[in-house]
Amino acid sequence: MPRAPLLQPELLSLLRGVSRSFYLSIRVLPGQLRLPIAVGYLLARATDTIADTSRLPADERAARLDALIALIEAPPDPEAASLLAAAVLPYQDDIHERALLMALPECLHWLDELQPPDKADVRQVLRHITRGQKQDVLRFASPGQAPIALPSASDLHEYTWLVAGCVGEFWTRLCVRHLPNFANLHEREMRSLGQSFGQALQLVNILRDLSADLANGRCYLPADELSEVGITPATIAERPEALAPIWSRWMEQAQQGLDDGMGYADAVNSARVRAASALPALLGARTLALLREAGVRGSMERKVKMERREVRAVMLRLALTLGGRDALWKQFMRLRGAGDTDGWDNPRP
Repeated sequence: MPRAPLLQPELLSLLRGVSRSFYLSIRVLPGQLRLPIAVGYLLARATDTIADTSRLPADERAARLDALIALIEAPPDPEAASLLAAAVLPYQDDIHERALLMALPECLHWLDELQPPDKADVRQVLRHITRGQKQDVLRFASPGQAPIALPSASDLHEYTWLVAGCVGEFWTRLCVRHLPNFANLHEREMRSLGQSFGQALQLVNILRDLSADLANGRCYLPADELSEVGITPATIAERPEALAPIWSRWMEQAQQGLDDGMGYADAVNSARVRAASALPALLGARTLALLREAGVRGSMERKVKMERREVRAVMLRLALTLGGRDALWKQFMRLRGAGDTDGWDNPRP
């Protein structure tokens, strides 16, 4: 049997450093799910760190991503992993991302210790994620120039599936394998809900980070939709009111996906996994509500994000209600901006 590195301070520290909320979610999960999900998450964050190293030329970042996925697909090679990390480390300013890259050999070792089906699933989801990241790197290869947009809604759909929607499917496969009577819906339905959920979470990030992405030469909103309302990525900041119908449409799409995420969590029979599944939907719902309050112009003029005290309050309610279905829906609708839900007939499947 593999050892359980999640009990090791080093792995816990890595998780806590690169994502406080995901670290908390993993701590809630049953033991048999923690290792494969934690390892997959850490390796995905490592590929993301490489993809976001903007001080490296795009073709070099793409080559580093190819090198890392080759290491992920092969037996552990600590020397090659250390060399890859060393080539990217000088360009990292964040201490937690530096720590993650320095621990790359250990992460690959933990991957190798997974049970074969879990290892295959981690490798598969990382293939999808790195494909999306590589496409992104090469598509937006010239930062500092006028921003360019994804061509169409189908390109946005593909991108959100590659970097996030596939994660919902991965999570479902692991849960079905490790948890008897995982959910009261068929696995096929759970995968579909999980995919929609993951894509919605990525859409929330895209909508929240619109202004910052434009400053870096990126626009994930479809070019053909922008053209229909007479704007380009370069003129969005000048005419944010023209963007409003497109922005609202993708806000609705994101909200529907978060609703699917709550439907996913509601179907889960384990209270611990239900709570861990619902947490991103709760945080996403509040972020969308804040974006609605700010509007297009306001969300582009200032960074919209939850305050730490709000995140702590969500976590506290999760703990106090023990992942109860009715309590989760009530909290979700409150964060969603639906007001008082005490008498509300919630949309549980």
